[in-house]
Amino acid sequence: MDKPIRIAHSPDADDAFMHFAVVNGRVDTEGLAFDEVLADIETLNQQARHGVYEVSAVSLHAFAYLDDRYALLNSGASLGDGYGPVVVARAAHSCGDLAGKRVATPGKLTSARLALQLWQPAAVCVDLPFDAVGGAVQRGDVEAGVIIHEGQLTWADEGFAKVADLGEWWTGETGTPLPLGGNAIRRDLGPELMRRVARVLEASIRYAFEHRDEALDHALSFGRGLDRARGDRFVGMYVNESTLDYGERGRRGVELFYERAHATGLLPHVPRPEFVRG
Repeated sequence: MDKPIRIAHSPDADDAFMHFAVVNGRVDTEGLAFDEVLADIETLNQQARHGVYEVSAVSLHAFAYLDDRYALLNSGASLGDGYGPVVVARAAHSCGDLAGKRVATPGKLTSARLALQLWQPAAVCVDLPFDAVGGAVQRGDVEAGVIIHEGQLTWADEGFAKVADLGEWWTGETGTPLPLGGNAIRRDLGPELMRRVARVLEASIRYAFEHRDEALDHALSFGRGLDRARGDRFVGMYVNESTLDYGERGRRGVELFYERAHATGLLPHVPRPEFVRG
């Protein structure tokens, strides 16, 4: 391969943790060169619709529109097993209270938005950059907002009331983890190269597990104010055994996410993702 393979991901602690080894030469890259590209998740979702990067972190909601161009790597998933994006407001609310009300979401193609719509279909979604959601709630521009990334651990510090944890709701409903993000790989690389990339990126995650302090030191530079304890907790939420392999429950969660969204008219079709292994 003459050109480096670009790995695009969010500038967040969990993504930085799992990609630390491959972008810093800590694992055998099987003769491949990799370049790291950083952008917020909704930007990556939109760019993936145009096939911009060879490998890209994407929301699993967005992947429903990408399965003709991309496959999913079997490693690199972020699944919320009993936890996930948090719906917050200035005061206590119920699910029913948000019917017909404006709720800020972190992007049209984010999984957080789709989960909100499955939880409360009558909410009026207001799509904002993820880091603008809290401010919109505080100002009263919206009735509530869906918080992702490190905000899932810091919302109480910011004075919000929790309306619902969408991952907790989803796992309680389905018995599966809430599908949030995955690593997508462009199909035009071909099967052999796709498998090589899959091996390298899985090795990067394994290295991070085996050298946790080193990888965490790197990841915390992307932690947006998280102290080490909270940063470690956040990374552990989204980089774990399910990140190495979706597993049966993880893959079933993805299937249910798409099936339920399609059944309620939120997706035009039910994608059948291919999970690429090394």
